[in-house]
This record gives sequence, structure tokens and C-alpha cells, in this order.
Amino acid sequence: MQNRNSKYLAEGSAALRLFEDSRDRIYQYRSEPFLLSSGKESNHYFNCRKITMVPDLLHRLACVLRDELLPRIGYPDGPPAAGGLTLGSDPIAFGLSLAYQAKGKTVYPIVVRKAAKEHGTGRQIEGEAEQVREVLLLDDVVTTAGASLKAVAALRAAGLIVRTAVCVVDREEGGAEAMKAEGIELHGLFKKSDFIQQ
Repeated sequence: MQNRNSKYLAEGSAALRLFEDSRDRIYQYRSEPFLLSSGKESNHYFNCRKITMVPDLLHRLACVLRDELLPRIGYPDGPPAAGGLTLGSDPIAFGLSLAYQAKGKTVYPIVVRKAAKEHGTGRQIEGEAEQVREVLLLDDVVTTAGASLKAVAALRAAGLIVRTAVCVVDREEGGAEAMKAEGIELHGLFKKSDFIQQ
């Protein structure tokens, strides 16, 4: 097996099986750079919606987070709530909530809008946020963490604690450091370097 940089891709793990089954679906390389949402250009592109919007793969991802990753980072019984900035985190939050519900545990999914609604309640945060004090931050891909930190600002402004973040792919381009500067530890299930052939 190729050496992997993610500590969650242990031999025989469900995380490794998910990686092997989804690698070619979510990762693309091309000589002409892609423009990323961060504004950067890169020859490497990750489309995690090829996992998070495919029911079987989303279920497997949620179970990997529930059973393998989260217990290792201080959530043996799951976080009180989980979510982040719409749209990348939304299916992960819903899938994770349902995975915990199947085990008889409640993890509230949280959705952070990019801006507060201009109608109705005018809320920026949707979900049962008033039921919890802490939210596990979720994202599909983290590059510089700009989108994730927008969600952090909104969550903290609402009085919620955010100290830990989980993403499907950490592009290893400064996102973890940017989050650390805000007192948040980022855990990437996969890392960009896991996908690049040596």
C-alpha cells in the first residue's frame, strides 16, 4: 500500500476502504489549473459532493466519522451538534446526525447560512442551536479555511463554542494553521498528499 499521510487511513479501516472506493470519484488532476473557491489556482481538484451526495457513500462517510475519527479526537459519544457553512457541510451534518440517531444518540445538525435571511426570523444559523453549547465544525474540503472561519464567526457570535473542526479533505494549504490561530484544531479524514502518487 502507498504510504498515506492521514493518520485515519489505517490498514483494514473503514476509512481506508472509503478512500480506495472514492479516490477516483473525488480527485482530478489536470495541467491547466482549476480556480478554487479560495481564489487560488491549483492543478489538483477535489469534488467531495461525489461522496456527500451519493447516499451509500455519505452513509459510509458518516459511519467512519462516528466510529473511527470522532472517538479519537475527544467525542466518544458524539458532539452535541455538528455543521458549518452551507453547502459543503450540510449533507455531512445530516448524515452524521442520522448515523448517531441509529445508535440512539442525538447530534443536532446545524446549517450556517452565508448571510442572515432578509425575511422571516432573519436567522443565519438554522437548527436546534439553542439546545447546545458547542458545535463541531464540518466542511467537505478545506484549503485556506476562509469559508469555515466565516461559519466560526457566526457560531461564536451566537454564543456557541467551536474548538474542533473535521473535513473530508484537507488540502494542506494553510487551512489548519488558520484554524489553529482561531483556537480550532482541524482533523482531515483525507489529506491532499494521500491522493498524489509518489
